[in-house]
Amino acid sequence: MKARIFSGVQPSGNLHIGNYLGALKNWVEIQGDYESIFGIVDLHAVTVYQSPAELRAKILETAALFLAVGIDPRQSSIVVQSSVPEHSELAWMLTCVTPVGWLERMTQYKAKSQEQETIGDGLLQYPVLMAADILIYQAAIVPVGDDQAQHLELTRDIAQRFNSLYGETFVMPATHLPTVGSRVMGLDDPEKKMSKSATGSGHAIGLLDPPEQIRKKIMRATTDSQPQVDFDCLGAGVRNLIDISQAFMSWTSAESRTEFQGMRYGDLKKKVAEIVVSKVEPIQQRYREITSEPGYVDAVLAQGAERVSPIAKSTVRLVKERMGLYTAV
Repeated sequence: MKARIFSGVQPSGNLHIGNYLGALKNWVEIQGDYESIFGIVDLHAVTVYQSPAELRAKILETAALFLAVGIDPRQSSIVVQSSVPEHSELAWMLTCVTPVGWLERMTQYKAKSQEQETIGDGLLQYPVLMAADILIYQAAIVPVGDDQAQHLELTRDIAQRFNSLYGETFVMPATHLPTVGSRVMGLDDPEKKMSKSATGSGHAIGLLDPPEQIRKKIMRATTDSQPQVDFDCLGAGVRNLIDISQAFMSWTSAESRTEFQGMRYGDLKKKVAEIVVSKVEPIQQRYREITSEPGYVDAVLAQGAERVSPIAKSTVRLVKERMGLYTAV
């Protein structure tokens, strides 16, 4: 029996090459090895205001991009979080066993709360909902990046606390994540991870960016004052461009050195741009094909929800029984 995995992406902002190289590409490669559930976590997105019409459109766009990069609905379940109401139901029950102090220590809460004048309770409770996303499917493995390690550790803490209070109920998700992909930094600030929420047109390369726009963004990417690539003294911006190429091409470090050592920065950027365009264009072509077929994406999402709902319902029923809540006969 295959182990079950769960991971998800918010349908806000534009999916970019960092999302692809850091998560989606890896999901495609491992999906056949596990019972794979990939979520579009729209309930997380509304912790800050979203235009309703834009959010609905982004949910479908995200699902279509999942399919375009190679997630196979015959192997994997693609599910919109809000279409399985048990996510929210379990989150409330987990909230009741989660100390507030645990949530106030979360680094993302601290950082985001400092950026906002008014803080919604959803921002504080966000990690509990994330725990519910994982625990509701009894996921054994959660392929996420290092930036989500604290959330995953909290998920384990919540599961352990619930199990100690009410008896063995939840599978403890693994903390060892050998399936995490590459970490891509911003083109304008290579000290910060590429982000969907960052402002600035030169920060990220969207998976749906036209080829000429991709080339322009890369040609404007931050490098350093050196004239050419020196692997013994790589600046953060140059290292990021090389890392992007290496991740797309699946090169070893030695192969990257052979390809780029001594190359002038202008030529480096042109080479990186052509690599990115060559890898992104087939995704865009597949996206156009998928979105030109009326009703196809909706059908995939309905199938995904139908497939995972029995798992979610079973978990919620078990949790209610453990807690002494009423369950209909």
